[in-house]
Amino acid sequence: MTRPHILYGLPHSLYTGPARAYLRKAGVAFVERSAREPEFRQQVMPVIGRSIIPVLVTADGQIVQDSVDIIDHVEAAGTALSAYPDSPRQRFLAHLFQLFGSQGLLRAAMHYRWSYYQAQDAFLDHAFGVSGAEDDPSRGAMRKMHSYLPGLGVRPDTIPLIEQGYIDLLAALEAHLSVHPYLLGGRPSIGDYGLFGPLFAHLGRDPVPADIMKRRAPSVFRWIERLHAPDLDIPDMPDADGWLAGDAVPDTLEALVAEMGAEMGAELGAKLAALEDHYQRLAPADGDPVSAKPHQRTIGQTISRYRGIPDDVGVQPYLLYMVQRTEAALGALSAEDRRWADDLLARHGLSAIGAPRQALVDRRNHIEVWARP
Repeated sequence: MTRPHILYGLPHSLYTGPARAYLRKAGVAFVERSAREPEFRQQVMPVIGRSIIPVLVTADGQIVQDSVDIIDHVEAAGTALSAYPDSPRQRFLAHLFQLFGSQGLLRAAMHYRWSYYQAQDAFLDHAFGVSGAEDDPSRGAMRKMHSYLPGLGVRPDTIPLIEQGYIDLLAALEAHLSVHPYLLGGRPSIGDYGLFGPLFAHLGRDPVPADIMKRRAPSVFRWIERLHAPDLDIPDMPDADGWLAGDAVPDTLEALVAEMGAEMGAELGAKLAALEDHYQRLAPADGDPVSAKPHQRTIGQTISRYRGIPDDVGVQPYLLYMVQRTEAALGALSAEDRRWADDLLARHGLSAIGAPRQALVDRRNHIEVWARP
């Protein structure tokens, strides 16, 4: 028998969720193991240079880090259920929604997990494997996660806006997913997997936000169930078949783009400008690491706005890595489709996507580096 792949991750990990769901849908034989196991520290961490999940160790020993790269690794080998739509507009939207899930929903995901810790402490302590001891290393990891909230812009004045944004997002998704089993029809795309990360691991699993989802948006919770199933899981929508015909973009999907713009449009522009300024001042050589240490994700702060109020947020070069993927899909569009996409982005405050810049981020030897054209 062929040896299965090993996926190192955790059930409550935002970025493990998309990789796990995709591997199941793609029919890839794998076993999931905790990153707490000795083999991860002894065999994987020396290769990837940091403690980070998810990591896929393939049957032949290849190591692939990050859910985005794990999906693309399997796609490159060939799969009967590709997560990339065939048609150009839908492919661009899939990238856009993957960006939204990967970056734009971190604030809401972390807020609902850690601001409401006391209301769901038993669940989170169980998820993180915390014992009663105050010096338990897992408890220290939880405190570290909680400390990220200010850098994500979670403050008393933003919390009401974050929570209203979550309600609005659920409403937009409910309107679409009550008609379609997945974002782009009868099969999941990279956009589904991108949004699944925060909407499952934090917002659809932690008790406080999951209760809101179940009460307000049952079709969204059903979508989470579909994505975790090994098959398409659409007995309640048996007529759904493949991608939406004719490269269609329903109004309900534009409403989701509008929510993306409201949640992260201003912040996206500010962060990309800060990264460009940092790149110009630093003038790095091709292949220089984006940060002083491989595990360091944030390289500074920038002033932005969140839903109309001033905000001070951390800047992560990984954001640019994800934006570049979306921009590659944007650049592949025909002239007519590019005008449609540019207009869509402009209407919803997302024109920073596709704007000129020189800074480039690549991933080499499992870490993010600056790249020169």
